[in-house]
Order: sequence, then structure tokens, then C-alpha cells
Amino acid sequence: MTARPAYRDPNVLRWLGAYTTSVTGDVAYFMALAWAVARAAGPAQVGAVLAAGAIPRAVLMLGGGVLADRFGPRRVLIGSDLVRCGVVLGAAGLTWADGPQLWALYALALLFGVVDAVFMPAVGALPPRLTDQGQLARVQGMRVLAVRFSNAVGPLIGSFVLAVQGAAGAFAVVGVLFGVSLGLLMAVRTGPVAGSRPLRDVAAGPARTDPPGRPIEFAPHGHGPTESTPHRHDPDELVPRRPLSADLREGLRYLRRNGRLRRLVWVIALGEMCFSGPLSAGLVMLADERGWSAATLGWILAAFSVGGAVSALTMAVARHVPGARVVLAGSLLVTAVVVAVLGRIGSPGTAVALGGLLGAVSGVAMVVGNALLQKEAEPRYLGRVTSVTTLCTLGLSPLLFPLTGLVAAAWGAATFFAGCGVICVLAAVTALTAPLRGMRL
Repeated sequence: MTARPAYRDPNVLRWLGAYTTSVTGDVAYFMALAWAVARAAGPAQVGAVLAAGAIPRAVLMLGGGVLADRFGPRRVLIGSDLVRCGVVLGAAGLTWADGPQLWALYALALLFGVVDAVFMPAVGALPPRLTDQGQLARVQGMRVLAVRFSNAVGPLIGSFVLAVQGAAGAFAVVGVLFGVSLGLLMAVRTGPVAGSRPLRDVAAGPARTDPPGRPIEFAPHGHGPTESTPHRHDPDELVPRRPLSADLREGLRYLRRNGRLRRLVWVIALGEMCFSGPLSAGLVMLADERGWSAATLGWILAAFSVGGAVSALTMAVARHVPGARVVLAGSLLVTAVVVAVLGRIGSPGTAVALGGLLGAVSGVAMVVGNALLQKEAEPRYLGRVTSVTTLCTLGLSPLLFPLTGLVAAAWGAATFFAGCGVICVLAAVTALTAPLRGMRL
């Protein structure tokens, strides 16, 4: 793998461009979908249509991790973007011809949710195939920066196109964004992961060698075979022929046996659980309780995004993360304090400042946690491990929205934020336990 910094590696930058345009398309898609449903059947149907996409995404997420490990994350991402592009462009054509149709929007949400379940684990499994393990923190910083950028730009693109061309135009633009992502992904080259085992066909027996007795070696980034390999084989070429369910069980057993990795998954799941959607809902309820304007709420959310972008940019250019475990635990503890204090603040200006600080410290925890996960997990299981963390953070977040509302209605928004603080403390304490000692980036 290349030794150059990740932010100067053209291959990594192509991946970053593909990921950024894809996430921007995601954000604009959900805005366009909600708008189209509201126009077709009224606001009451919006939640039902969004749930139609969220349920298959959660149910199939673990299976998506199996596919990423079996066929390779790059191949799965290309297929996912291709399907998403085709489905959304088809919806654009149908909406342009007949206007928003509720049945078609339900079908769109369902198909998109299924593809998302495949797409998300592959996103997490790809970075170790792009660069050295020493660059993973930088890559994760770049990924979080891309998410913050997309969350800011996506609504602007979506709202502008909706105002000018309506839902059909918005779906068309989303399809174009996915097409751009697809083109960039096809230009990305992947190499072997340090420490990965030779691939084998499970039904065929031992690992293939070429020549006999010598394991196949792969050259970085697909630049041809090494001296010991007269014939090059793609790292994703040899596909196991056993049932997908067997691969899923094997991945879950691997996670259960690996105490360190299992603890790390818990840290990530607990640390990100409140920030995958419920926090935004809690801020809406907090603003309503305090009598703050919609503009104040917007400033808090914007400050959160800016703070996260600043920390992500810092991590992307940092040479080294000393004491990664302590940094992870410390950032989670600070996050716990800030989120609990935010729930009790009455001043809009202070809330905006705390929103920025919260975005920064939670961003550090997100970058370090995911970089450690990609370094600690055995490469051939990374898609399945990523699917577990993604299921705990993004896949199940729709189920937390009703709980957020119930807690805020019964005990107030401050109680909800205090609960988020307690969850972050649990994550920090878990990060400091003995099995996670010695982790470094």
C-alpha cells in the first residue's frame, strides 16, 4: 500500500469524491421523497413511506455485511450505486409523466432501503483496501468531513431543485449524483489488506497457490502481479460457494469470540446511538420547550455540523493519534458532559456554542472509534463487523424516535439529553476496560 498521506493519495481522493456525492444524493433523496409523498397523499403518509424504507434496511443490514465480505466491498458498492441510480431515475421518469404516485413512492422507498442495507456495510469495509493501516484515522476523518459537507449541501440542492423543477427534477438530480459516484468508484483501485489471509473457495478446500506451494500475492492498487505471481488474481475473485447464512453465523461467532473487538463495537454503538438521528429530534423538542425560534434551532444544528467538520479535518491531517484508547474515552466523557449541559441551557447563544463543541468532541470519538475498528477487525470479517455497528447506530435509529418523544413528553427534553449523557459515559467506561488496552493508531 502507498505510504503517502491519505489526503494526497489520488485513489483515496477518488473514493472520497464518490462517497461525498453518494451521501449528498442520499440527503437530497430523502428530502425529495418526503416532499413527493406530502404532495401525493398529505403529511400523514410521510412517516409511513420513510418507515417502508427503514425496516428493510435494518432487517437486511447483517446480510449486507456478508455480501461485502464475500464479493468485496468495491464490487458491492458499484452494484449498489448502479441500482440506486437506475431506481431513482426511473422514479424521476414516472413522476414526470404521471406526477407523484403513492404506490410508486412506497416501492421506491422499499427498494432504496434494501439497497442501503447492502451499501452501508460495504462503505465501512472498503477503506483498509485503499491505504495503509497507519492512514485509517485520516481516512475516517475525511469520511466524517464528507458526511458533514453532504448534510449541509444536500438540503440546499434538494430544496433548490424542488422549488424549480419539483419532485421529478429532484429525483433526476439525485440519480445524476449517484451516477457520478458510480463513475468515481469504478476508477478506484483496491489492494490486499495487511494481515489478510489467502482467499479460498470454501467448497474447493485449501487456499490456492500459484505456483504450487507459494501463496498468491497481490500488488497494491491493481498495478499488476508481484514477481512471485506470473498470473494476477483479483482479491475479490474467489467467491465462497456456501450459503450466505453460514457466512453470517461465522461472522457473528468471530465477533463473539473476539472480546476486544466486541467491546469496541459496544463503544461505537453506544457512543453514536444518540447522534444518528434522535439528537436532532431532541433539539427540536428542546427548542419548543424553551420557546426558541426555528432560526435558533437551525443555528444549533449548523454549529454541530461545523464543529464536527473542524474535528474531522483536524483528524484527517493529523500525523498520529497518541493514546487512541484514552482519546476515545476522553472525547466520549466530554461528549457526555456537554450533551447533558445542553439539555439544561436556557440561553440560545450558549446552546449554539455548546452545539459546536458537541459536534467537535463527538466527531473525534466517531473518527477514532471507527479507525480502531477497521484496524482491529480481521479483514475478511470487516463487512460483517461493520454491519453490526451500522445496525446499532443507523439501522435502529428510527426505533429510537418514538422513545425520544415519549421521554421528552413525560419528563422533559432535559431528561432525554441527560439520558444521552449517561449512554456516552457507559461508552467511555467500556473504552477504558482491560480488553481494550494496547489499542493504537
